[in-house]
Amino acid sequence: MNMQFQKFRKSAELFGVICGGLLISLPAIPQAIAQESTPKINPCPRIFYEEPHNTRVVVPQGCPPNALTQRLAAQGLLPVPATTSQDQTRLGVGGEAPESGVMLPGQAPGVQTQQPAVPNDQPAAQQPRQAPSATIALANGTVNIRLVNDTAANVTFQVIGDTAPRSLQGKSDVILQGLSAPVTVTFEREDGGQLIVTPQPSSEPGSLEVTFNEATNAVQGRSAMRIEANGSVYLN
Repeated sequence: MNMQFQKFRKSAELFGVICGGLLISLPAIPQAIAQESTPKINPCPRIFYEEPHNTRVVVPQGCPPNALTQRLAAQGLLPVPATTSQDQTRLGVGGEAPESGVMLPGQAPGVQTQQPAVPNDQPAAQQPRQAPSATIALANGTVNIRLVNDTAANVTFQVIGDTAPRSLQGKSDVILQGLSAPVTVTFEREDGGQLIVTPQPSSEPGSLEVTFNEATNAVQGRSAMRIEANGSVYLN
């Protein structure tokens, strides 16, 4: 009788140890699940690659270039975009996980074909640099820009890497102070028309006045201005 009681007691103690271990490990399970389900911060939102942002907004440094970023880089107004990082390759454009493969017509389910990688180690084609539209004397490497909108339409402008897109009403002006050269400014008429852009150095060192007028054709139109570290001003 005593032997049976001792066996029962040992079984009860063993059962208690097992149950206690389970109770201790249970609170850690939701924490592990919560950590795994926490989404990674999206460094390059997909909206940068959708219209109208695709052709109006420059993507942040480190993101795959959109149409505007590629165009400005090809014109020499922006540095050539860096090679896509491993995190961007794994996350895809906009930080979303890319599909593992594409199913071809008539292909059996479960059989996928990987998309071939596009080599991006080709050097960017160098375009001949145009003559500067103006030259200014910088003040300690900085420049003040006065934008004068002589058109009747609103003009959207952006200092790349410094400000978000802003709107300048027709028949008005704005002063951008203390911009470090080199610097790129983009501009676009909100009604879709073209702009004639005239940069004019001011008598004050480090100051540039840029006037917007209506253009009658696309050949006259300009949409970006680049001020180099030596004070050369280029329009594109």
